[in-house]
Amino acid sequence: MLELRDFSCGYGAFQAVHGLNLKLRPGAITGLLGPNGAGKSSTLMCVAGHVQQQGGAMLFEGRDISGLPATERVRLGLAISPEGRRLFKDLSVQDNLRVGGMVQPAKVFAHDRDRVLALFPRLAERLDSLAGNLSGGEQQMLAIGRALMTRPRLLMIDELSLGLMPKVIDLCYLALDTLRAEGLTVLLVEQNTERVLKVADDICVLESGRSVWQGTAAEARQDPSLTEAYLGLH
Repeated sequence: MLELRDFSCGYGAFQAVHGLNLKLRPGAITGLLGPNGAGKSSTLMCVAGHVQQQGGAMLFEGRDISGLPATERVRLGLAISPEGRRLFKDLSVQDNLRVGGMVQPAKVFAHDRDRVLALFPRLAERLDSLAGNLSGGEQQMLAIGRALMTRPRLLMIDELSLGLMPKVIDLCYLALDTLRAEGLTVLLVEQNTERVLKVADDICVLESGRSVWQGTAAEARQDPSLTEAYLGLH
């Protein structure tokens, strides 16, 4: 699946992530945790091809994709639901999904759209609504759904629950359980640490752009020094 070796990324002269080694298990949910400014979002955006890689290797299914443009990474099976969602707010729900599905043959659009609507039934009721008129929760569902329209093998989600009502958060995490059961690999950045520790299989904690802890979620839950020092749990 995805493997980062001595990976660094950043913006111009600023290095956001330093020497990260991370290997995702296929079909698992990996939570990327840490305080604000730790480099979590930068890591996801670099893997997606939107932030400069400054060193190391980035392997996807055994192939070094370090120099590939973002569009080619999507075709290989990487997709991101970014922080802030970045929807086309003047387009309908249906058309946002269509944009996501542009990398796939037109004949599979209806099938893939229906799969997304089965995962998020609320979107089926809002197909003709403009994305800008949706609630925050509906927009998050649409952002994830648009990413799924690319038929990814790796789905990256940045700040899943930010600003959402608890009921909507539950629906989104239920969808993650379904996707994992289908074999999808997920890399998740999330401020809701307790929720991630419950749903994730593996955890990587970043601080100041460096990995300070890696292991299973079960190990993380049983490590009080970790949860208190880095994750804000007591």
